[in-house]
Amino acid sequence: MRKLLFLMFVLASSLVASTINIAVAANVSYAIEDLIKEFNKQNPDTKVLVTLGSSGKLTAQIKNGAPYQLFMAANMKYPITLDNDGLSLTKPLIYAQGSLAILSSKEQDFSKGINIVSEKNIEKIAIANPKTAPYGKAAVEALKNAKLYEDIEKKFVYAESISQTVSYAITAAELGFIAKSSLYSDKMKKYKEGINWTDVDPKLYTPINQGIIILKKAEGNKEVKAFYDFILSEKAKEIFKQFGYLVP
Repeated sequence: MRKLLFLMFVLASSLVASTINIAVAANVSYAIEDLIKEFNKQNPDTKVLVTLGSSGKLTAQIKNGAPYQLFMAANMKYPITLDNDGLSLTKPLIYAQGSLAILSSKEQDFSKGINIVSEKNIEKIAIANPKTAPYGKAAVEALKNAKLYEDIEKKFVYAESISQTVSYAITAAELGFIAKSSLYSDKMKKYKEGINWTDVDPKLYTPINQGIIILKKAEGNKEVKAFYDFILSEKAKEIFKQFGYLVP
């Protein structure tokens, strides 16, 4: 009986050891499955548990003791904050650079570019909460630089994350400012460039440098380090490119 209990304990311990817990910015939700699949080709015994959310909310959870071991944020601000607070094992590094797009489920005249937000038929515009979501902050910056923000702010429908913004853009609003990466998922491929979406001029907003850190809770965990190294690898860069990201 004691041997059986000991074997069960060893088995349970090995299962725990082969599971890593990561926090991932919502814009990466479209690429993370492919990234994990590729990682598991070389690390088949490692299970990757993913929690998705806005970078601001995930940062708050980490500060409050959430058990995440690695953080893939939507910009560099939040990893730098956590590093300054002594909660990381590695210095923040850029793993990808995101970009903004404007999406509509209906056919629109996107020849106007970002100025389409001022059209009379555009009554609601989905946007991620700029206080917690870097892509929402970038959208506000783009609109302000285009001298459009004050006139159309009343049209905003705020979402808690960039993935929720995509949902709002195709259900509750005429337009939405989304992460371009979302357009590369299978369910979004029906939306066509120039008809349903267009890029936001990258000159209108600060480059969205997305940062990664290993958190203190992963100290000594080789599997977390292996996943971290993979995300910064050439193979991961290829996957990020397939989802519309630029890579360093």
